[in-house]
Amino acid sequence: MTKNKKAQGPKGKLFTGHTKMFSADPLGFMAGLAESYGPVAKFRFGPFQKVYLISDPEMIKEVLVTKQKYFVKSQDFESLKPLLGEGLLTSEKEFHMRQRRLIQPSFKKTEIMQYGQDMIDITKSYASAWKEGEERIINHDMMDITLAIVSKTMFSKDFQGGYDHIGNSIETSMRMAIKSMRGLIKPPLWVPTKNNRNYKKAIQTLDEVLYSLIGERRQDAGSRNDMLGILLDARSEDGLGMTDEQVRDELMTIFLAGHETTANALSWTLYLLSRNPEAEAKVHREIDEVIGGRDPRPEDFMKLVYTQNVVWESLRLFPPGFVAGRKVDKDVEINGYTFKKGDMVLASQYVMHRKSEYFPEPETFRPERFDNNYLRTIPAFAYFPFGGGPRVCIGNHFALMEAVLVLASILQHFKVILPEGQIVKPFPSITLRPKGGLKMRIERR
Repeated sequence: MTKNKKAQGPKGKLFTGHTKMFSADPLGFMAGLAESYGPVAKFRFGPFQKVYLISDPEMIKEVLVTKQKYFVKSQDFESLKPLLGEGLLTSEKEFHMRQRRLIQPSFKKTEIMQYGQDMIDITKSYASAWKEGEERIINHDMMDITLAIVSKTMFSKDFQGGYDHIGNSIETSMRMAIKSMRGLIKPPLWVPTKNNRNYKKAIQTLDEVLYSLIGERRQDAGSRNDMLGILLDARSEDGLGMTDEQVRDELMTIFLAGHETTANALSWTLYLLSRNPEAEAKVHREIDEVIGGRDPRPEDFMKLVYTQNVVWESLRLFPPGFVAGRKVDKDVEINGYTFKKGDMVLASQYVMHRKSEYFPEPETFRPERFDNNYLRTIPAFAYFPFGGGPRVCIGNHFALMEAVLVLASILQHFKVILPEGQIVKPFPSITLRPKGGLKMRIERR
């Protein structure tokens, strides 16, 4: 193996490096780096922070799997810690593995099937208020639906009103966190800036809801088969359970990841179907053949094969998690490149999923790509919408089933149409969202 390879990259500004270029257009910046500089491209955040974009699937596997012990989560996640605490998304090393072992059983395929009926019932109830010909901000609708689903499956609670209740606090928290992530100056939370005050207020609102739910359940002698009940009952090998604070952190993490990412995946899927009438017609045909005139059932998920492929292809083109970041914890060599302690390493799902060597005509929406186990014919980390390795998304099976059953419950009765002339672009926040909202017209089938 050739050692001491030197990564190349564009020249940056003396003090800001490439921070402004990255912040202005993260997707375009990373795609340009991969195209111009190959498997490893080098740039800077600020005057000192070295960053490497890796665009080779085998090297990405080394970072996320084979040599993952040399890395920790990127510094960006520090901005999420006031919100998520030491949940699965932000915790590290032995504590992360302990928490994951406690939570993992509730996300097994056999366990999540019990949540399918809630997914169907909530979607049907929500969509029953839609009117023929009305225009709706469909990504807001998807946020409300997935927020209601995660509330029901986590807490056995019906949070009516969606964003009017707690969604606004989640939205504010995420907006404040992304400002902190992208800013050149990152004042600690105790500094009373406007951003910090809003962030703390939003977190306080969410804490009041979560700690109230935890307290109620601690006093309730009866058990409930939801995620909160499973977390409270979970015990490690030494017989110890989680403290209220640990439960709160994991609930907040699942709450955020469990509705934000799936809502965006659903929004992008409806957008892509509206732009591709042949695929849309195939989805409608499959739903009619599998479900017909009856209500959807959880077991329909396995039969809706083309609809699953539609979701996989949507996750290829617009992955909600569009970049995975790691900080080098110990010097490490990968494929001849040496990464030093303190360096940042990025691997972008958005970039990798659009590489023509793995996905011919990468800009084309083609769900048929996922027929016949196509993913087994390409490197594992050419396509990784849920991440990979020990930190792979714990809720990936839950999210896929939810996306398919929500789509089936909507598309059984409706077509969702993009109005003429609307330009839709991705906005890379913490997740990949439709910029400025996604307005779509509702028509009954």
